[in-house]
Amino acid sequence: MTGKGIAFGVALMFSSPSFAALDLPLMFSDGAIVQRDKPLPVWGWATPGAKVKVGFDGKTAKATAGQDGRWQVQLPAHRAGGPYTLTVTGDGETRSVSDVLVGDVWLASGQSNMEWPLLQTDGAQAEIARANDTSIRHFKVPKSWADKPETHLAGGSWKAASPQTAGDFSAVAYYFAKDLRAATGVPVGIIDSSWGGSAIEAWMGLPMLGLDKPALDAKLRAKIDADAKVEAGTRAKIARWPNDANADFSAAKLDERDWAAVKVPSIWELQGYPGMDGVAWYRTTFKLSASEAKAGISLGLGQIDDDDETWVNGQRVGGLRQAWNIPREYAVPAAALHAGRNTIAVRVVDESGGGGIGGSATQLYVQINGGARRALTDEWKFRSSDADITLRDEKNQLDTLLYNKMIHPLQPYPLRGVIWYQGESNASDTGATRYRDQFKAMIEGWRGDWHAPKLPFLWVQLANWVSGSDQRDASGVVSASPWATLRESQSAALSLPATAQAVIVDVGDPDDIHPRDKGTVGHRLALGARHVAYGKTQVYSGPVYRGIDIDGDRAILRFDTQGSVVAVRGGGRQARGFELAGADRRWYRATAEVVGDTVVVRSDAVAQPAAARYAWSDNPAEADLVNAEGLPASPFRTQAW
Repeated sequence: MTGKGIAFGVALMFSSPSFAALDLPLMFSDGAIVQRDKPLPVWGWATPGAKVKVGFDGKTAKATAGQDGRWQVQLPAHRAGGPYTLTVTGDGETRSVSDVLVGDVWLASGQSNMEWPLLQTDGAQAEIARANDTSIRHFKVPKSWADKPETHLAGGSWKAASPQTAGDFSAVAYYFAKDLRAATGVPVGIIDSSWGGSAIEAWMGLPMLGLDKPALDAKLRAKIDADAKVEAGTRAKIARWPNDANADFSAAKLDERDWAAVKVPSIWELQGYPGMDGVAWYRTTFKLSASEAKAGISLGLGQIDDDDETWVNGQRVGGLRQAWNIPREYAVPAAALHAGRNTIAVRVVDESGGGGIGGSATQLYVQINGGARRALTDEWKFRSSDADITLRDEKNQLDTLLYNKMIHPLQPYPLRGVIWYQGESNASDTGATRYRDQFKAMIEGWRGDWHAPKLPFLWVQLANWVSGSDQRDASGVVSASPWATLRESQSAALSLPATAQAVIVDVGDPDDIHPRDKGTVGHRLALGARHVAYGKTQVYSGPVYRGIDIDGDRAILRFDTQGSVVAVRGGGRQARGFELAGADRRWYRATAEVVGDTVVVRSDAVAQPAAARYAWSDNPAEADLVNAEGLPASPFRTQAW
């Protein structure tokens, strides 16, 4: 599960509103932060031909609404400060936007790891309690889509950081803003336009994708037709189970002969039920001895999307609502247990997106109080009880749809830069390679939209995670890794000016695609921003591969250290995570030694090295090359075989 969605209609249409009165973009609302030290465009809509006057801190500008009702003025650049009031007069009325600060505005975009709220991260309670800086402000763009570029956002408002609001902020963006706020002393505004599970294609405009409108329309129509076939297949599969929202399958003993078998943990869309939302039931059993039953247990049920109610032997033991990203752990008293076979029943309600019992295998368990933890069986019984079938959530995968409604309406609101955390949804065998060109095209496209060819653009490289996509040879060495390839595609965008990436292969969670340490991620993005956007000379990334020399059976790897040194996490000179290949292109594990600012790599299995690689897997757990500041080296390969 990487995101939630809204209705996906057959006709991909949003009509543009008509304007008969003064109107402003939602970014110009109370509590706004506007960009310092840059000319400030202010725009909106009014009756065609209406005269409009804009005032801000003693400066004024005038405009006349065009035939389409749109007007725009430009105010002079303003230093950081505030609060001020922005006034707009026209069409017989005056609009006042109060408590406006001037500082730095960053656009934060991507998929679920950018969207992930501060409330669900490591150390959240303490961080939220001290989030009392009203000069950090967050504007959340609602999840929305359109089949053509739109002028208006679907909603959104500015929220100042406080213990009452910060828990809902993007965690990565909050930590990033907090770091920059401390470094610069100016207000920092974050516009969070992100959507879990989204593909990069959805964030790109037509020119960035190299498409014209007829080609896009044909592609979308083909997708709709294909979805209709998939939906029909799912309907046929669940037709044997009557829809009954009040059905109760919580009893300890039940006839399950008509139930299906599914693997858990896995959302039900991946178990043969794509497009299904609504209510479904899961059942399984576990065994206890008499002494274990008397002790009571703790029951782990993974991350259930969205709501659950859980019974053991017919007795309710827990349940959560709207908690798709929270691992379930319920205490089961001895009174609900008995020696022998015990039954678990779980009623799941999913409103949209992926549904069912997800998370990692380690999150599904029975733990005897005072005793060992045992894994639950991976095969459960399953049936729907009140299901609706529609592939309405895949709009966040479709070309241009999110760009049109969640990015285009923001233009030309001035930005200090962009932070981006996305790529998981594109990390497939073919998608990871395509990402190289797509990512560069998107960066250049957004910069073109804002008329800022060197707009700072920073991103988070994919974290370490056991994705299941690695392919391995007989010796266990990875022969292909879409996740590693996508990281390489991300790194390739560093060839563009004013870019930096935060490498986080050391702080991910192998069992969870949503690592909870967002503070480190935000800090590393801020290090890059200080260099790229603020011109600070400093070490802002780990060692970066620059070249290879072959000396007999040794490969000598050279690095850019930014004035730091090459080191090994934990100390010493022996680094792990390296592999060598000869002309036959077969990879073998290798030993590696840090020598000055180089790493010398060799393997008894490779007499004449032709290529080296480092951390080349979805979860490079052994990789430990860092610099003196502890920042990890980016994964790389010297030959793109």
